[in-house]
Amino acid sequence: MHRQTSLLAGVVITAAMFCSQTAMADFGRIIATGGLTSVEGSGGGGLVPWATLSSYAEEGQWGATVAYNQADVDDYKLAVKAATVSFDNRWEFSIAQQQFDLLRLGGSLKQDIYGVKYRLAGDILYGDLPQLAIGLQHKRNQSFELPSAVGAKDDSGTDIYFSSAKVWLDGLFHRTWLANITLRATKANEMGLLGFGGDVNDSYKLQGELAVGMFINRHWVVGMEYRQKPNNLGFAEEHDWHDIFVGWFPHKRIAVALAYTQLESIAGADDQDGIYGSVQVTF
Repeated sequence: MHRQTSLLAGVVITAAMFCSQTAMADFGRIIATGGLTSVEGSGGGGLVPWATLSSYAEEGQWGATVAYNQADVDDYKLAVKAATVSFDNRWEFSIAQQQFDLLRLGGSLKQDIYGVKYRLAGDILYGDLPQLAIGLQHKRNQSFELPSAVGAKDDSGTDIYFSSAKVWLDGLFHRTWLANITLRATKANEMGLLGFGGDVNDSYKLQGELAVGMFINRHWVVGMEYRQKPNNLGFAEEHDWHDIFVGWFPHKRIAVALAYTQLESIAGADDQDGIYGSVQVTF
């Protein structure tokens, strides 16, 4: 864990060095267009990576974010430390460390996630074409004893996803609206916290993810997310995830989110609903 913590710190320091020399004068794009930080470290919402790129870096500029996310449900707690570096309004690189505490059983599951996202075409605000992005998330489970015992096949895996996002500045009710659709190819069990593949299925499955948000004004947004998840393990059915969120962007440097999450059953424990919070700082 010391090695991963040092790597996370290195990403932040390197990003700060780049950003201190570029991109900071006007802070790039319009507020909130960088989104938040997802529980897997990629820029987007809470549960779903979006086609948006983290920070506000424009063409030729660097940007970076650091974030802390936490979800508390009945029997579990998920804590996520994450950092991203983005460049040229084209590339995003991310790293995240997840710790999933088993409150009733004791112990925890840990995972590191390394991500890259590339904007293929379009723009989230301008023109008719939505912003289109492709991304990878390489995940390494650091506590494979329990996942292996319940039937997981591998302790690492790579998710591949394609996202499309668009903002309408004068949409329904004369409000600004955001919509994002993500398609993910994955073998991950509970995002990878329970390993990859299983006794029921050990092949990639295509899963759909959705996010919709309405801006009350330029600083506040309310919305919902939905995420499909595959069933690879025979010992317990895996359920889709939902949330209803409020996001606050008081300044381009700060983004805060609070959500009510419905995670259904996790590893056989039912009714896992609770509160999710996120704080992100942008450089």
